[in-house]
Parts: sequence; C-alpha cells; structure tokens
Amino acid sequence: MAQPVVALGSALVTAAGSVWYLPAPADLRAGADRPHSRRTAAAACLTGWTTLAVIAVLLFCGVPWQPTWVTAAAGASVTVALRIRAAAQHHREARDITHLWATLAPSRPQHGRSRRPSRYAVAALLGCGLVATTVIAVVALASASDPGQGWATPTDKASRSEGTSARSSLQLPP
Repeated sequence: MAQPVVALGSALVTAAGSVWYLPAPADLRAGADRPHSRRTAAAACLTGWTTLAVIAVLLFCGVPWQPTWVTAAAGASVTVALRIRAAAQHHREARDITHLWATLAPSRPQHGRSRRPSRYAVAALLGCGLVATTVIAVVALASASDPGQGWATPTDKASRSEGTSARSSLQLPP
C-alpha cells in the first residue's frame, strides 16, 4: 500500500480519536484532584495518540518504512508500559480504599430493613408479569388459530347453525 494512503488513514483515525485524547490533558492538569492511576492512564492515552499522529506526519513526508516502524514500536512500547502502570496503580488505590472503608465500618449496619426481601419481591413481580404475558399470548394465539371457534369469539348456537358469523348477521339499513 502506498505511503500517502496509509498516512491519510492514520491522520483520519487520529482525528477521529479526539474523543479519547481531548479529555486526557484535563486529567493531567488537574494534578492532585485526580488519582495517580487516572493521570497515568491519561499520559498513556496521549502517548498512543501522539505516536499515531507522528507516524502520519512521517508517512506524509515520505520517510522510509523502517524509521516509521521503529517510531511505532517505541510509541506502542511506552504506551503499553504506561497503561500497565496505570492498571497496577488503580488496583493499589482500590485496595487502599477498600481497606479504609473496612476500618470505618467493620460490620454491616444494623439499622433499617434488609434488602433481601425487596429482591424477592422484585423477582416475584417480574415472574408474575412474565407468566401473565405468556398466558395472554397463548390465549391470543389460540383464539386466532381457528376463526369463529376460538376462546374470544361469540358461541351463539343459532348463528353457528345458520353458517353465519355474528359479524355477517348484522344488517345495515339501506
């Protein structure tokens, strides 16, 4: 594939990726307002998208493939390393927060109702609704399968013996 085509594709993907790389500088500038893991993840995001933008520029300028591949490999390596570090930091932060909450409330609060009965009530309501819907669907299908003989149609013996239905027995004035 020609370099200008790959360069154009890289530039378009970089432009489309603005959903991810535009909020990342805000996380970096927030400083201590954001957790370390979030700032490291933002740095990984910016590194990855910047690498793709640099590759697009290199390809537009006509640089041979080998330096372009080296740039891509270096950028991908740094991005992956930062992302792994962010995941490890996030795991550590989550563990610390869990430990802090455990020291604040070592047992479950004893006030209020347990949530268990409400879970059963919701499950029972959903189950009853499902059963009712199924019954209504079966009755509707059964009445539609045999016109004139179904559950929801009139069963007048006189109209059945004459061979006319209740609808055709109505006479409209001239």
